[in-house]
Amino acid sequence: MNVITGKVWKFGDNIDTDLIIAARYLNTSDPHELAKHVMEDADPEFVKKLQPGDIIVAGENFGCGSSREHAPIALKAAGVAAVVAKSFARIFYRNAFNMGLPIFELKETDKINEGDLISIDMEKGVIKDLDKHNEYTFTPIPPFMQELLSCGGLMNYAKAKILEENR
Repeated sequence: MNVITGKVWKFGDNIDTDLIIAARYLNTSDPHELAKHVMEDADPEFVKKLQPGDIIVAGENFGCGSSREHAPIALKAAGVAAVVAKSFARIFYRNAFNMGLPIFELKETDKINEGDLISIDMEKGVIKDLDKHNEYTFTPIPPFMQELLSCGGLMNYAKAKILEENR
């Protein structure tokens, strides 16, 4: 999972958690049910167009608004492989890693277009736009955070550590 490759879906600045998964769907915590409605109010056709492994690229302050964990859960369950944004709301950033959704901060998101195929190397801190042959660098994710992602989130990480200690 050190390199993620996928097609880009673009969104702008200030994509809040209510745009990611609207409050009207928060009567369930079932990831598969939430996935059916991800980004619905930002793009009603998004779920129909999204393919597993696709990547969201956005502007500033992605995940602002309420602190609902449903937002990264819904994105991950819908098949979004990663989110690249200029910046993330602090609570969304933490929730994404806790839920096992890879996210990356990159100031040059304006240079990446919807439909581009990109690859993200988590260890090297490099995003390559495979269509335009451009390369961008970001601060690599620390090893501990990479381990959280490889386990599928904080709960799975904790379970693995407990099992490891009891062997």
